[in-house]
Amino acid sequence: MNIETENIPRKLEGKFGAMVVCCILGVGQLVAWNTILTISDYYYQVFPEYHPSRVLTLVYQPFVLGTIFILVFMGKKKKNQKQIAIGYTIFFIGSLLLIILDVATKGEGTLIAYIFLCSIVACFGMANAHVEGAMLGELSFMCPEFIQSFVAGLGVAGAITSALRLVTKAVFDKSPNGLRKGALLFLAFSTLIEFICMLLYIYMFPKLPIVKHYYAKAESNHVEADETKITQLSNKELLDQNMGLAINLFLIYALTLSIFPGFLYENTGEHKLGSWYPLVLVASYNVWDAFSRYIPLSKHLKIESIKWITSCVLVRFLFVPAFYFTAKSADQGWMVLLTSLLGLTNGYLTVCVLANKPKSKYNVLETDALGNLLVSFMLGGIFAGVCLGWLWLIGTKSSF
Repeated sequence: MNIETENIPRKLEGKFGAMVVCCILGVGQLVAWNTILTISDYYYQVFPEYHPSRVLTLVYQPFVLGTIFILVFMGKKKKNQKQIAIGYTIFFIGSLLLIILDVATKGEGTLIAYIFLCSIVACFGMANAHVEGAMLGELSFMCPEFIQSFVAGLGVAGAITSALRLVTKAVFDKSPNGLRKGALLFLAFSTLIEFICMLLYIYMFPKLPIVKHYYAKAESNHVEADETKITQLSNKELLDQNMGLAINLFLIYALTLSIFPGFLYENTGEHKLGSWYPLVLVASYNVWDAFSRYIPLSKHLKIESIKWITSCVLVRFLFVPAFYFTAKSADQGWMVLLTSLLGLTNGYLTVCVLANKPKSKYNVLETDALGNLLVSFMLGGIFAGVCLGWLWLIGTKSSF
């Protein structure tokens, strides 16, 4: 998906700083949603009859899918900085509203409060669609390290939220109403991160010398295409050239989301860790998912063959029987190991797909369109996985 990095003038050096900003923006793209997933134990206490982990995920997905499909079919006729800025702004406002909602209702699980919660989650879905596809398209026209850093930031978001959740539970576990206090602190942290990302993207990122260099190149590319009347590849043509990448993304996330997080919260039974058990499982997944996204930085450890990527993606479906029998018969240690492997393979294969070199060089509008196309397949896989996750409840009230 990425074009080759050209030689950048020495005065534009500053790639590492830009990579750090891209990583932070990646964290902000996912931290709001990961916050919802990670404090699911609190929402299970507040809304015990509404299956929060599964329902909120099911609410989130149609909005993110619907929005990304609209963006895909509308096509890209201009730069997408405004679209990305809108997305981060929605993330910030939505995170702030979660705190206001909980304070206003005093943590009481009424139906009206649940509807408002679902509405905010739906807004997160729309924000996700505005940011992720546009960022992948924009960074793909720059250099591979930027897209690598952004995708790594998505995994870092999960690791940070899980680590913070374990800390807040340890600190507030014995205090009165400790679960709610920890959740509110968590939401405050998420709101701060989104505020920082909003400012970073709007005011700092476009002013970085190396980014300005690529923006100028993109503008020149766009003007040249207009003057020479070069026909831009259609969505269908782009998809035909990258169908293997798109299908693999769909399958990776269909499998992952059929297990994570709903199965881990509702179908793993009771173990010695008690209320810590689902938090440890989620943390195991997130930490290894984040770590694995840095493995492809080494060219020797990165899979570039589409055939090999597809083989690995298909082998991952063995996780389904593995999780089933582990939940029924094995000890909690095996479940932690299995969940870690799920995260490890998810993050690694995601980067291998998204950082894959294209079959041909694309202009800036084509990389934008391809970014939205690939993200639409990834989000489609997430939605399919969320729906498939409900199958674990067949024949059982809550757990194996």
